[in-house]
Amino acid sequence: MELSENTLQVLKNFSTINQNVLIRQGNTIKTISEARNVLATAVVDAEFPQDVGIYDLNEFIGVLGLVDTPRLKFEDEYATIADSTGRSKIKYFFSPEETLTFPQKDITMPKADVTFTLDNDTLNRLKRAASTLGHDEVSISGKDGVLSLSVVESQNSTSNAFSIDIDGDFGESVFNFILSIANLKILPGDYDVSISSKLISNFSHKELDLNYWIALEKTSTFTK
Repeated sequence: MELSENTLQVLKNFSTINQNVLIRQGNTIKTISEARNVLATAVVDAEFPQDVGIYDLNEFIGVLGLVDTPRLKFEDEYATIADSTGRSKIKYFFSPEETLTFPQKDITMPKADVTFTLDNDTLNRLKRAASTLGHDEVSISGKDGVLSLSVVESQNSTSNAFSIDIDGDFGESVFNFILSIANLKILPGDYDVSISSKLISNFSHKELDLNYWIALEKTSTFTK
């Protein structure tokens, strides 16, 4: 079995959410943060023949990089990772399920109160603004028909702020949803975003079968 670049990118991204992962048999990979406020799921082009528990995902990715074109052969308790010639091999042991943090069930997204498209350029601009201004929150606000994404310090009304007005659908609702940038660990790309006043958001990648569910901060407000 070989892991495509797409599958490796998903694993690298998921390692920023949680350093360990339990990959169930099949082609769906899921992860959840230790704080259980970020859940992600991806359907990849690799078919895992069995459940695979990895305690240190960054280490596993590093091990794959030790050989060219890594090829995996799975045994009950470990995988043999060989190069294209079969001369270089690594024996990598799996971790037991009880040592790992993984999603116990899927999330059923409540009815969305706000929907919009977040393109990759806007996402990058928000992240650059956060780095420049030293802020750690994104405000998603709607009022008088205008939807704005702002990089702010929500508890300081006089702090510098960067904002972008975008198109979206939210009816006549008035809201200020706060999202921690630390939780916005998503792969580059364009996303369909839906947000519920139940303080949960869903980011669905437009090109990949990839979804993130990210909890909003409790300081968020919403009025119909």
